[in-house]
Amino acid sequence: MSRQYFPTHTVESAPAAARAAMESTHRHLGYLPGAVGLMAESPELLTGFLDLSARFERSSLDPLAREVVVMTIATRNICHLCVAMHTAKLSKLGADPAVIEALRAGTPLPDPRLAAVRAFTLHLLTTSGAATPEALDGFLAHGFTPRNALDVVLGIGTYTLSTFANRLTDAQPDANLAEFAWEPATA
Repeated sequence: MSRQYFPTHTVESAPAAARAAMESTHRHLGYLPGAVGLMAESPELLTGFLDLSARFERSSLDPLAREVVVMTIATRNICHLCVAMHTAKLSKLGADPAVIEALRAGTPLPDPRLAAVRAFTLHLLTTSGAATPEALDGFLAHGFTPRNALDVVLGIGTYTLSTFANRLTDAQPDANLAEFAWEPATA
């Protein structure tokens, strides 16, 4: 485990450049997630992720489509924390429980539009962004736009950053996410 190398900072112990972001996160969420304390070791990483995350939240994708991108990255990269956190977010958004379960399990999505988001996200990951015309057409055929396609790229970058940092630091879900704990399906 690499957690021994990464302290979980409090606002008081964090590098000065991370403190404002930590305080803002605490105000916004009502608590300071352990992952934020771990990311604070690199103020640039922490503030970069928080900025990108806020930009992704303001992107042209609707909330459920954004969460499909996030959950696709989180399950692919086996980020237990991200899956738990975004399962909670999907529940708060009132997402269909069958959609949530399919995202967590990696099984077919019951909503064709959301399935198109997942398929396009996975295609971009597989091709390192070199989407085939067929993949892009398939995404656009579900009512998405070229801007939406670029915003999927923003989500991939944002949550690849997050999942990699969480895996490197061995970030675990906070106690308030226990009911949303996740383990990947075994082959």
